[in-house]
Amino acid sequence: MDYVLKNFDPNGPGIKNNLFGLPYIKENAKVIVVPVPWEVTVSYRVGTASGPAAILNASSQIDLFHREIKDIWKLGITMLPVPDQIYAENKILRSLAASHIEALENGTYTEANKIITDKINEACENLNVYIKNTCTHLIRQGKLVGVLGGDHSTPLGFLRALSEKYNRFGILQIDAHADLRKAYEGFQYSHGSIMFNALKLSRVEKIVQVGIRDFCEEEMKEMQRAGGRVKTFFDSDIKEASYHGKSWATQCEEIIKELPDLIYISFDIDGLNPKLCPHTGTPVPGGFELEQLSYLLKQIVKSGKKIIGFDLCEVAPGNDEWDANVGARTLWELCNWMGVSHNHLGMN
Repeated sequence: MDYVLKNFDPNGPGIKNNLFGLPYIKENAKVIVVPVPWEVTVSYRVGTASGPAAILNASSQIDLFHREIKDIWKLGITMLPVPDQIYAENKILRSLAASHIEALENGTYTEANKIITDKINEACENLNVYIKNTCTHLIRQGKLVGVLGGDHSTPLGFLRALSEKYNRFGILQIDAHADLRKAYEGFQYSHGSIMFNALKLSRVEKIVQVGIRDFCEEEMKEMQRAGGRVKTFFDSDIKEASYHGKSWATQCEEIIKELPDLIYISFDIDGLNPKLCPHTGTPVPGGFELEQLSYLLKQIVKSGKKIIGFDLCEVAPGNDEWDANVGARTLWELCNWMGVSHNHLGMN
């Protein structure tokens, strides 16, 4: 592997089946991406369980040069193998969840549904334990970690692992949805409950939500009673401010002021404009260009704040590679700006 690394040409073809075509393995990489092919609790469309594999496949076509980050490919990024066992279990449980959701929608809920939700809640907790243990092991090895879903329920175990390492940290949530529902559709670990569950972690100092444009009354009340632990920048307010001449640069400054020094980034791909992620589980009109959020990441790093981890979720590949292409580029930005924030890479 040393020979491969020494002779790697970042301007030439990448290495087949390696994330971004980079010449790194777990042992010599600084950033490890943990794939989680899981979408058991999705409530609208399926497909996100195929996201990690699709992003891996699409990532090899990214050019390994960045105008603002010096020698970007030298950071060292790799991805663990997509766990086939988790993907297989996901398919079985997703079928059960779909029958349960259909019963709710048709008003035919029975005691059998309670058995289904109990079984799925137990399986989701087992997944949380697996992810926590995996991420904890990597963190203790000095690795920087990102979780690649799957649906947005998947990073809870990682947040638990970070809560054991850091006394206090904040979450920057890029999302169309507030994800503050309590046990949505009977699922304690629903993709629509990830931030509700994150608030249960005492070391999560604050959640700063950006781009929210689809939420229910229950979630609005949760924002209000969070006692300052949730600050929401609604998509409509961001757009309206821009109509009155407030630049995105100024709005980024306001977002960054709300964040503590240690930041975990939770990036649901539906935070982007749905033209960039048309097959995601629950697309919503509005949202961002990827360049806007790349600028926000850059300004976070320039402010001196440190990115301690991230997740990228809800990428569903659909019938072409467009969603996976955008997902791969989003992952590239997250990995590398996290590296810069830890001084593993410099800026040009």
